[in-house]
Amino acid sequence: MTENVTESLTESLDELARELDRAHVFHSWSAQAQPSSLVVASGLGCRVWDHAGREYLDFSSQLVNVNIGHQHPAVVQAIREQAELLTTIAPATVNLARGEAAKRIVSHAPSGFHKVFFTNGGADANENAIRMARLHTGRDKILSTYRSYHGNTGAAVVATGDWRRIPNEFARGHVHFFGPYLYRSEFWAESPEQESERALRHLEHVILAEGPSSIAAILLETIPGTAGILIPPPGYLAGVRELADRHGILLILDEVMCGFGRTGRWFAFDGYDVRPDLISFAKGVNSGYVPVGGVLISDPIAATFDERVFPGGLTYSGHPLAMASIVAALDAMESEGIVANARDVGDTAIAPALDDLAERHAVIGEVRGEGVFWALELVADRETREPLAPPAVGRIKSALVERGLLPFVQDNRIHVVPPCIVTADEVAEAMAIYDEVLSTALEGEG
Repeated sequence: MTENVTESLTESLDELARELDRAHVFHSWSAQAQPSSLVVASGLGCRVWDHAGREYLDFSSQLVNVNIGHQHPAVVQAIREQAELLTTIAPATVNLARGEAAKRIVSHAPSGFHKVFFTNGGADANENAIRMARLHTGRDKILSTYRSYHGNTGAAVVATGDWRRIPNEFARGHVHFFGPYLYRSEFWAESPEQESERALRHLEHVILAEGPSSIAAILLETIPGTAGILIPPPGYLAGVRELADRHGILLILDEVMCGFGRTGRWFAFDGYDVRPDLISFAKGVNSGYVPVGGVLISDPIAATFDERVFPGGLTYSGHPLAMASIVAALDAMESEGIVANARDVGDTAIAPALDDLAERHAVIGEVRGEGVFWALELVADRETREPLAPPAVGRIKSALVERGLLPFVQDNRIHVVPPCIVTADEVAEAMAIYDEVLSTALEGEG
């Protein structure tokens, strides 16, 4: 009897959450008449639950940000202890937690980076990186790719290349170009090397056509995430760096999604022959436990503002609770080998399992990724590479959730992006669900 009462109460909490959500919450990037019914009440590690105890294996890391997993005890404890000591303080004030957080972030940066500007998230990290680049160079234009997402603030959303830019184009000085994407090459390339060479030639032509002396920076996601986890082909990022140097242009690398362990490296660019001038970050730096982001600033750009006022700031820049969560998260990632785990589980568990799925399911056109950062590109026809239609993708997404797996689905892709702490057993559990859904969700099609 008690068990039935408890079940009824917890189910009531789920329904109350849905009622309140429908009545009062306005959701991002959504038509408001199509609400989600998924309730998440708690979590631990790679799993979350609703109030009734329905369990889901989180292979989305929410928005590809919970790198350390849900409710890591060291990070929760650090936030609790900081809250008891000091909950908030103005950004102009000196605070030990802020300094310790910046020190830890700098320790993973390339040589020649000593300063961090803290923001509330990834969008305003890119916003301020753009501002720094313009002020440092005295130039205006920002070049970025069409297949990109840089955030939902004024300049960041216009630097974004996907559809979300179009209804929000109120910022000036933005130019877009095509980056490499061999599976759907804009350059008729037949090899990664060809794609790299031709994409760089295209970028050079854009730079020359726009006027190099008018361009402040090239802004790139080191590995475009939401756009499809597009691994740069050999030589591409180094080639962009060379073009930038040739014309006095800065290089901003957006590591918001791909940084802090996601690729099995502290920064994704550590795997490529490239050194940026500015690095934007957020998400994995503290796994989103408290909203935070920031810009790592190379020494020459930081020196620009030694005697010149930087005209930007945020009330919550370097918020103590966020700073404490960064310190605890990065310390735990170091001591527990979490970045190495992401690399190893990617190499030994995720990669071979996804290749096996692709061999058995014709709907998978391509597998690409590294670490715990992978994409399955779904196609209606492998020969023509026609993207799988949205209704079919929607059925796959719904079927995955019904079977207890939280997916990250974007356009015609499933992004396989579990927390960096994921185990080989959890990978096997998820792969069994992907396999079942891909075997059944599209029955009767084609």
